[in-house]
Amino acid sequence: MPSLNDISLRQLEYLVAVADLLGFRRAAERCHVSQPALSAQIQHLEEVLGVKLFERDKRRVMLTPAGEELVVRARRVLTEAGDILSAAARLSDPSAGNLQLGVIPTIAPYVLPEVVPALVKQYPRLRLRLREEKTEVLVRALGEGRLDAALLALEAELGDVEHAVIAEDPFVVAAPPGHPLVKKKQVQLGELDGENVLLLEDGHCFRRQALSLCARVGAREVDYRATSLTTLAQMVLAGDGVTLLPALSVPLENRLGQLVVRPFVAPVPVRTIALVWRPGYPRAETLRELAGTLRSVWPGNKGAAKRS
Repeated sequence: MPSLNDISLRQLEYLVAVADLLGFRRAAERCHVSQPALSAQIQHLEEVLGVKLFERDKRRVMLTPAGEELVVRARRVLTEAGDILSAAARLSDPSAGNLQLGVIPTIAPYVLPEVVPALVKQYPRLRLRLREEKTEVLVRALGEGRLDAALLALEAELGDVEHAVIAEDPFVVAAPPGHPLVKKKQVQLGELDGENVLLLEDGHCFRRQALSLCARVGAREVDYRATSLTTLAQMVLAGDGVTLLPALSVPLENRLGQLVVRPFVAPVPVRTIALVWRPGYPRAETLRELAGTLRSVWPGNKGAAKRS
């Protein structure tokens, strides 16, 4: 019968990495060890547990049924171990140590250059580790303890999370030069009826919001899905249709003023940007303070009062 002395957290970290990436080489790169060292530790773990965790040949790696069950438990152990470290950091200095922060692509390039220096100044002992991914990936990483917090839109499917609201980001319409919208100061949502609309690819929460709005008024999605808001703006500039952009992105994506950009009339469609974290996270109070700093320096907020 194996004992706890026979298993290490490092071995569980290797197990989860191989399960995530389904490859020993990529798992070794993530864990910053050599592939032979990682393989040896996985083999040792299998011997100690008395079960085969992976099926592997020259072409692929797959979890066995036993591996699938034990990986779930390994993730739970690693999350709890990470929370012990976070709790210790909070007790010694809540504003010190590493903070793994996720940001979605429709936020990251428009705010990080401005807000990160402010956070570094406000929390000099806090070491930010930033990760840019789509919402689904970040939510999963939060739940597994690989992220401490994330900047997301609350309108997405986030599951069970706690949050502090940072800002509301209204949608605007972007059209090519010469489009009839140039004659308008504001746009009624219904005026998109019959328009060809370009949207982001699947996986972006902003796509789901924009698609829902378009469906309500009869706008047609063009058979092209962009990987970024920058691509959307360039395709619209080329005259392939119109698009919806978050107002946060406009100063960068229309910095040359070539697009026709118009706000909606009330009620304006918006997304609600928030700092989110998993329930029970031991440094939640630090995150609430950090959210207050983000609100004060967020583009367009101009020191708006705190709200959560």
